[in-house]
Formats: sequence, C-alpha cells, structure tokens
Amino acid sequence: MDWDKLRVFHAVAEAGSFTHAGETLNLSQSAVSRQISALEEALQVPLFHRHARGLILTEQGESLNRTVREVFAKLAMTEALLTESKEKPAGRLKVTTTVGFGSAWLAPRLQGFLEMYPDVTMTLLLDDTDLDLAMREADVAIRMHPPKQPDLVQRHLLQIQWLVVAHPDYLAKHGTPTRPEELDDHKIILFGDYRPPVADIDWLAEAGRRAGQPRRALLEVNSLHAMALAIRSGMGIGVLPDWMTDDLDGLTRLLPDLKAPKVEVYFVYPEELRNSKRVAVFRDFLLARLQELH
Repeated sequence: MDWDKLRVFHAVAEAGSFTHAGETLNLSQSAVSRQISALEEALQVPLFHRHARGLILTEQGESLNRTVREVFAKLAMTEALLTESKEKPAGRLKVTTTVGFGSAWLAPRLQGFLEMYPDVTMTLLLDDTDLDLAMREADVAIRMHPPKQPDLVQRHLLQIQWLVVAHPDYLAKHGTPTRPEELDDHKIILFGDYRPPVADIDWLAEAGRRAGQPRRALLEVNSLHAMALAIRSGMGIGVLPDWMTDDLDGLTRLLPDLKAPKVEVYFVYPEELRNSKRVAVFRDFLLARLQELH
C-alpha cells in the first residue's frame, strides 16, 4: 500500500464517487478509478461496491478507511505543529462553534484577532452539531456544553444568561406579562430543530406554564438571528442570549426574576495542541473580548 493510492482511496471514501474525489485531487475520473483498481488488486479484496448512484465502502473498505482517517488526521496535526514558528503564532487555525454564536458574535470580532497576528489564517466552521476534534475536523471548538470526547483540553469561557424579550410594539398591542403563567396568553417564538445547539434552549415553553395544554409557539425557527428579527418585528415574545447585544438593542426585557437554565461555554482543543501558540493566543483573545459582556 503506497501513500499515493491510500490518499486517493481516502478521498474516494469521503466523497463517495470517483468524479468528486477527482475534483478534490485534481485528477481525472479515470485516473482515480485506475488507482483504486490497482489498490484492490494489490490487496486482493474489494474496497467499494459500485452502483448507479455512486460508491459504498465494503466491510474491508470501512476497516481500511478507519485506519487511513486516523493516519491522515495525525499527519495533519503533526504538520500543523511543525510549521508553526517557535517565535510567533503562524499557520492556519480551524475553529468551529454554533451557527448563532459564530455568525452574530465571533465573526465580527475576528478582524481584530487576525490584525494582531498577521501570520495566522483562519477557517471558521459553523455547525450546531459537534465536529470531531480528535479526527481533525477542527483544531479548536467553542462549545455550549462541557466536552463529551475524552482527551480534550477545556477552558471555561463564560456563562450565558437568557433574557426574555419583546418589542415595545408587541407589548403595546398585547400587554406586558408580569408573571410567568401569563405567557400562556401570549404569542411565543421558539428555536425549532430536532438537534438544537444548546440544551433546554426552548425553556420558555415550560416556564410557569399552567396545567393543561402545552404552551405552543406561534413561530419556531432554527436560527437565533432569525428569532431576533422576528421578535424585533413585533411578532411575539422570545428568549435571546445576552451576548446578542446588537440584536437586543431596542427590545424590552420581561420577567427579569424568571430563573433560566445555565449555559456554560467552553474553549476546547486536543491534547496535542496544548503547546500551540495559535491556540493559546486565540484563547486569550476570546477571554479578553468576552469580559466585555459581563
């Protein structure tokens, strides 16, 4: 098994087709196909089931791909550490966090970080599911919960406060709730998704609810920014995190004594990057900027 064939095999396994792998590798579809056939011949086992809609890994192919993924992930990690300057932070930093936090809070502040460290470039991956840091899907993560994977370094960044808010136009038309149970009589906006980025994000649906019918949302939307826009339009009452300072401007805070679930935010990265200067300066930058919130 030579490295070139394994590199091609890995690209095909991840892409699910010779054509897409060829585009990634800058090779023709026929060249990719020949490399895979040569690898299968050398191993004397089939690695893919070929069918009209694409390729599916065989059991042997699955086994080989698990090993190849680990090898290439470790190589990428080693390359990143070797290319980083000993004097100053340099190289690419791949950061992942939730769509809401990444787009509304983090992205507008990255210019300041990248100006401070001109030899660092960044890839920002916004995903409401957790990417696999051990497999190098990202270098560091900003998570809205303690990390679930073992062997990850974690640093607590902040505690998010949920604020119940509405636009003054809505309150003028529908009245202002002064007790949690009165929310049953109001139009509620919730986060709608089977896999929300934060546990208990829709706690307002249950807070102070009277016995009987569940408190239904007028609108469910799987975007905090869209929720903020809907609330600002006067559509109804919702909860937003306190870091959405720009979106909260002009809204009226309601029920300030209502207890909300706590959301603890963590900066997480693999043990292998513990001594990375890029990771260290980015962590310190985040801590400094997040202190502005509280």
